[in-house]
Amino acid sequence: MTKRMLMVMTSHEIMGDTDKKTGMWLEEFAAPYYAFKDQGYTITLASPMGGQVPIDPNSLADDAMTDDAMRYTKDELARSAMASTIPLEDVRADEFDAVFYPGGHGPLWDLSDNAHSIKLIEDTIAAKKPVGAVCHAPIVLKDVKTSDGKYLVDGKQVTGFSNSEEAAMELTDVVPYLVEDELVKKGGKYESADDFAVKVCTDGLLVTGQNPPSSRPAADALIKLLA
Repeated sequence: MTKRMLMVMTSHEIMGDTDKKTGMWLEEFAAPYYAFKDQGYTITLASPMGGQVPIDPNSLADDAMTDDAMRYTKDELARSAMASTIPLEDVRADEFDAVFYPGGHGPLWDLSDNAHSIKLIEDTIAAKKPVGAVCHAPIVLKDVKTSDGKYLVDGKQVTGFSNSEEAAMELTDVVPYLVEDELVKKGGKYESADDFAVKVCTDGLLVTGQNPPSSRPAADALIKLLA
């Protein structure tokens, strides 16, 4: 049976009270997308609003364009899928074998407290299926609970964009949440590598990656859980 992967991305494109654009970080979509695609998975894309996912313009800069990101720009099928994502409220956990959340700053606004996202993750975990998230996307875990009412990340090894990485971006006072702080508040055993070095945590059914370079390693860890 072909594995069915759901990728959930942001619909949010403005950086807080600034007029700067944000959205999804392209590498954090492209690397996992091609890792899954090359495994033969069927991939479905969803977002809170449905339709076109905004891509952070900074992730299109020359120094951010990895091989996977370049592959995406030439892939008409992938770009068309990104332009026509399914609204998150129409998605059901039982239709997929796993869920993966790419980051970018966007999720801090529209996926951090999203009831549809919380239910999706709770239902996926309850069905003993894995969930992955990278960079800013682990913010989606902050209010997720297990069937016994505990926070999902409580006592689990987790990672995500670190406070020092956010400080390096000079966005500490712009963002509504700091991923590291929120995971720690909910009992997560937060771990990080040096700024922008690769770090992935797998704990049970949960896979988290720290930053853009951790995107493909996080996807590979999720693939391993599905093998």
